[in-house]
Amino acid sequence: MRTIQTNVVFDHIEKSDKRILIEQGGTRSGKTYNILIWLIFGYCMRNTGKVATIARKTYPALRTSAMRDFIQILRDYNLYDETKHNKSSSEYHLNNNLVEFISLDQPTKVRGRKRDILFINEANELHWEDWQQLVFRTTGRIIIDYNPSDEFHWIYERVKTREDAEFHITTYKDNPFLEESIIQEIELLKNTDENYWRIYGLGEVGVGKAIIFDVSLIDAIPDKARFLSYGMDFGYTNDPTTLIGVYIWDNELYFKEYIYRTNMTNRDIANEMSRLMIGRRDEIYADSAEPKSVDEIYKMGWNIKPATKGRDSVNIGIDMLKRYKLYVTKDSVNTIKEFRNYKWKEDKNGIVLNSPVDLFNHSVDAIRYATYAKLSRPNYGQYALR
Repeated sequence: MRTIQTNVVFDHIEKSDKRILIEQGGTRSGKTYNILIWLIFGYCMRNTGKVATIARKTYPALRTSAMRDFIQILRDYNLYDETKHNKSSSEYHLNNNLVEFISLDQPTKVRGRKRDILFINEANELHWEDWQQLVFRTTGRIIIDYNPSDEFHWIYERVKTREDAEFHITTYKDNPFLEESIIQEIELLKNTDENYWRIYGLGEVGVGKAIIFDVSLIDAIPDKARFLSYGMDFGYTNDPTTLIGVYIWDNELYFKEYIYRTNMTNRDIANEMSRLMIGRRDEIYADSAEPKSVDEIYKMGWNIKPATKGRDSVNIGIDMLKRYKLYVTKDSVNTIKEFRNYKWKEDKNGIVLNSPVDLFNHSVDAIRYATYAKLSRPNYGQYALR
C-alpha cells in the first residue's frame, strides 16, 4: 500500500480530544480529503462494528463530492472491494464497519438508526433543524467542514461556542500537494473579488453581498435619543409577535426589542405590555393585515394604530431605513439575528434582485411600520426632534 499523504487537517483531528471538530477553510485546503482519509485510516481501520455517517444537504451534491472522493481514496490505496459496496443504498462496509452516505433530502435516513461518528460535508448548507436531527442520533464524534461564505450562521452562534467544540481554519497554503497553476488561479482572486478572496483564499468569513442592513450594537438606548414610536408585527404558532421600540437622534435610529414571542393572544400582548410598562399613550404602529387584533388591543387601552401599507411599501420602508445609521441594543438578540440575515433575493447566477427574501423579517417589519408612519411625513424631525 502506498504511503498515506496527509496535511494539518488530519493532524488536527488525530490530536484533538473534542467531540465536535469544525474544519473551516478556503478552497483546495484539503479539508474534505483529509477528513475522509482520517475516517478511513484513523477510524475505520482501528475499529470494528461501528457506524460512520457521511452527510450533505442534497444527494446529488453528496454523490459528486464526498462519496466520490471516499471511493477514489479506497481505490488509490487498493482498499476498494466492489462486493462490499452497496450502491443502491449508498453504503460501504470497511473493516466490518458500516459507512453510510445520507442527505437531508432523504428524511427516512436522517431520522433512522443511530451512528457512532458523523461527518457533515459543507455543513453551512444545512439549517439548524437539520443539524439537530443528525446530532440527536450521533453518539460519538462529529466533524464538519465548509467554506465560510455566510457572515452570520448557526455554526458560529450555536456550535463554535460549545465547550466540546474545537475550531480550525486552513487555506490552500496548508495543502502541499497543490499544482502551481491552481495556486496561481486562487491568488488571482486578490485582485478580482475581495469577498471571494476572503472566503476561498484566506478561509475567512465572507461579507454577504445580499445583506440589506448594516447595524451596530450598543449597550443601551442613549440619553440623547428620543422616543419615536413602537412597531408591532403579529404572529402566533410559527411566527412571533414582536414589539420593537424605535428611537431617533439626528440621522441615527435606535432599536430595542421588547416582545418577540410565539403563542401570544391579544390579551397576552396587552398583559406583557403592562408588565413592561409600555406607555398607554405611546404610539404603536401594527400590521394592518390584522385589523381585529389592532381593534381589540386598542379597546384594552393602548394607543395602537394600523400601519400604512401599499404598493412597494416594503421597499419604500427599506429605503427610508437605509437613510439612517442604525443601532440595536445588545439584549435585542432576536432582532440582531434578523438584521444579520435579512437579505435581498438572488437569482440562480447570484445576481442580487430588488426584492427581500420573506424570512427573518418579524422585527424588521415592525420597525418599518413604526418608522414609515413617522418619518414619511414631510419635514418630520427638522424641528421636533432636536
